[in-house]
Amino acid sequence: MSMSRASRPQERLVVVGGDAAGMSAASQARRLKGPDELEIVAFERGHFSSYSACGIPYWVGGDVEDRDQLIARTPEEHRARGIDLRMRTEVTELDVAGGRVRSRDLESGAEAWTSYDKLVLATGAHPMRPSLPGIDAPGVHGVQTLDDGQALLDTLARTAGRRAVVIGAGYIGVEMAEALINRGYEVTVVNRGQEPMSTLDPDMGRLVHEAMEGLGITMVNDAEVTKILTGEDGRVRAVATEDAEYPADVVVLGIGVRPETALAEAAGLPLGDHKGLLTDLAMRVRGHENIWAGGDCVEVLDLVSGRERHIALGTHANKHGQVIGANVGGGYATFPGVVGTAVSKVCDLEIARTGLREKDARRAGLRFETVTIESTSRAGYYPGADPMKVKMLAERRTGRLLGVQIVGQEGAAKRVDIAAVALTACMTVEQMTALDLGYAPPFSPVWDPILVAARKAVIAVRAGSAP
Repeated sequence: MSMSRASRPQERLVVVGGDAAGMSAASQARRLKGPDELEIVAFERGHFSSYSACGIPYWVGGDVEDRDQLIARTPEEHRARGIDLRMRTEVTELDVAGGRVRSRDLESGAEAWTSYDKLVLATGAHPMRPSLPGIDAPGVHGVQTLDDGQALLDTLARTAGRRAVVIGAGYIGVEMAEALINRGYEVTVVNRGQEPMSTLDPDMGRLVHEAMEGLGITMVNDAEVTKILTGEDGRVRAVATEDAEYPADVVVLGIGVRPETALAEAAGLPLGDHKGLLTDLAMRVRGHENIWAGGDCVEVLDLVSGRERHIALGTHANKHGQVIGANVGGGYATFPGVVGTAVSKVCDLEIARTGLREKDARRAGLRFETVTIESTSRAGYYPGADPMKVKMLAERRTGRLLGVQIVGQEGAAKRVDIAAVALTACMTVEQMTALDLGYAPPFSPVWDPILVAARKAVIAVRAGSAP
């Protein structure tokens, strides 16, 4: 039984989920309110708290030697700061009307209700597992949490074969394919899209395709997996499409993730088109005064298209947590939205995008122009000047920047941050051409690649807007 209201501190905050958003919220709230004002109870069903899920492929691939390097703050450190973090404890039910949550200790099976005055939902996301025969066979792994990463490494350690199939070629799929190559596996990526990295337009994704094949990865595009084949021992032995079978000793799911919102849905909380929780600018769940949500379980406003999107990124989750913690702790903060910025890599090829792709712009009903330029990361005469390709979308007539994609060698990816700022400021491509960017031959050509693309976009907008 939980404590009665009379015998506990003035308020109790309950946090469901012990990773980035949840524990950022708890930590920020604790900075603003001491234990005599606010009791904080947090539940985490896994073995780890406050870790970098984005680092899991690099841990699996051996770039990060030790799992604990990915942990920003341990449960013991949280508890020392006055947060009652209960690990291996899963919340199984939300009673919104009664202001309480039911939890189950995954070790003992014991269940209990805990009342709350304020509730934070930070339940994250789960890897998509299509309803295919054999999808739950031993040797098939999703990779979303540290527990998932450890389970995959355990499988790799006890599996004699060296053939891996990755299903899907988004960020996780591409990064896991490289990680497995680094582990000495023969890797096949089965992708239903035209090219890998569907967050890019296909013409830019083609560059990623070529880089993956350069690493020795076999790319199979435009292919739909129909079933997972198993051997006599019940373990995975191959991945099948309509046209072929690909032998596999281990299978990794890189199809993407979905918001983990089954609890919220069962409790009648509002969900968007992508099944993520809907919140206001303060990250408060719409229609509920004392419930907040953040991280991979929510949908966020796309500032470019004006639509709600589900984007699972640690950057957003930590910002959500800071905003929630400030509001729970008596302050005030907002999260206005995102422009959809993300970066990744394949070997030494850097990949970046922000804003809208062509199909996003069409879906939003926008008329636009696209330009693509080739440039270098440094002055062409300076040693180490590597090539890069920049694609830019601009709205016809207004010239408003809509999106940028960059694929290139060292120094390419972080240039996308220039475009992210321009998108957030609603700049036109003509305004961008006047940006006072840093220049010296070791860092950039006289005209930075972003500015070269902007200049070309200005010409395209003028031509496209001509009567």
